[in-house]
Amino acid sequence: MPNRTATKPKTKKATSSTDCGIAQLSPVALTLMADFFKVLSEVSRLQIVCCLKGGAKNVTEIIEETGLGQANVSKHLKILNQAGIVSREQQGVCVYYKIANPFLFELCDLVCDTLSLQVEQQSQQLQQLAVLRQGR
Repeated sequence: MPNRTATKPKTKKATSSTDCGIAQLSPVALTLMADFFKVLSEVSRLQIVCCLKGGAKNVTEIIEETGLGQANVSKHLKILNQAGIVSREQQGVCVYYKIANPFLFELCDLVCDTLSLQVEQQSQQLQQLAVLRQGR
């Protein structure tokens, strides 16, 4: 006869806030993280980041691709560079900018996927609400 001792099924342990890597960060590290996300919270900067996904570009190419003004592009590139999001490389009289760490695109993809899912869920909820209203 097989051994029928009670064993607990293996279940995935729920993660609490103390299990999260972010919860273990110091206030200084959290401030640095918040500053990083603040830099990315501006639409023009996101346009520039998207423009640089294809590789290094100079200011003129970024202006042409984004439609932003020269002063605006220069200002935002300076902020992105100071935050370590883009790097700059002088080639003769031209300066080329590129994304310093490609993980940024993985992060953007995660955010886009999450937002897409949220929009889809909201759309489904609105459709359900419309069906309920028609049933009145």
